[in-house]
Amino acid sequence: MNTNLRRALGATVVAALGLPLLAACGGSGGSGASEEADGGKTVTLVSHDSFVASEGVLKEFTKQTGYTVKVVKGGDAGQAVNQAILSKKHPQGDVFFGVDNTLLSRALDQGLFDPYEAKGLDRVPGKLQADAAEHRVTPVDTGDICVNYDRAYFTEHKLAPPQSFDDLIKPEYKNLLVTENAATSSPGLAFQLATAAKYGDDGWQDYWKKLKANGVEVVSGWEQAYSERFSGSAGGKKAKGDKPLVVSYASSPPAEVMGVEPAPKEAPTGVATGTCFQQTEFAGLLKGAKNTKGGKALIDFLLSRTFQEDMPLQMFVRPASQDAALPELFTKYGAKVTDPQTLAPEKIAKNREQWVKAWSSIVLK
Repeated sequence: MNTNLRRALGATVVAALGLPLLAACGGSGGSGASEEADGGKTVTLVSHDSFVASEGVLKEFTKQTGYTVKVVKGGDAGQAVNQAILSKKHPQGDVFFGVDNTLLSRALDQGLFDPYEAKGLDRVPGKLQADAAEHRVTPVDTGDICVNYDRAYFTEHKLAPPQSFDDLIKPEYKNLLVTENAATSSPGLAFQLATAAKYGDDGWQDYWKKLKANGVEVVSGWEQAYSERFSGSAGGKKAKGDKPLVVSYASSPPAEVMGVEPAPKEAPTGVATGTCFQQTEFAGLLKGAKNTKGGKALIDFLLSRTFQEDMPLQMFVRPASQDAALPELFTKYGAKVTDPQTLAPEKIAKNREQWVKAWSSIVLK
């Protein structure tokens, strides 16, 4: 169960994607994106370590197009984007998947992608199409960073779990929350951005001063926060974590119950749906790609129902396409986030560095 969480939420995994997958390791060398493989053509997908697809999905792509997919992984999302920028004169592959809205403007400013309007884009909500004017990137999936809570703790203490940002600074929740460092963690940064969206340029710093006064604990990354410090996860119980509140994902509850028999009535973790920040992941055709035709075909496939409906139980994200069905595990146990905080990629790009510095001076000093 916790392996599923680590796979879905950003830790390093080994992905077994079946015969069409030729490689799943990062590297700094140039790509042989148009090389022949197994008697067919190859298209190279560059991504983060959390990219996973079930065995039959990429086989279906090969069957439809004749292209075999090679996957090159480059660490977490931030590391993978940085590597793509450093190697942009000699790109590692044809398509990059996994740049999210917190890093998108940097990738666009660096000129990583060639425009391509993907087939199936009409099935993606306009609010997810952050580059609709130029189509340099295509939305593939979306998810929410939210405060999770340990249901057992709050039941035992006869305390209602928090549901909003304002709740988290109330005395009854003092010393209960652990979050990740905004300077070193994607969920930590997303949570900081959520407070900037909620309270504005003039209010978010004051909010964090109050959150610090209320005993928030800060750790370096998600694995430490969720699996070690949080009391409501499988890993947290083994490590005897004592924090019943943690910044994690809205998809943590279905991930926690996946494979559990008999199926519980509800997940052991809940989601404070008033504390969420929406993340969207994009794919783009790398400028200078050797196999642009294959790259375009792969981007189209990423929006197909075959791939979109495979994602939820592989990477624990929601499909970008509106016609993709969610599995029962998500509909039964997943949190419904109706109004997450968002920020325009341009605003994030303009303020990210100074916001993180200000956050660090408030919370870490």
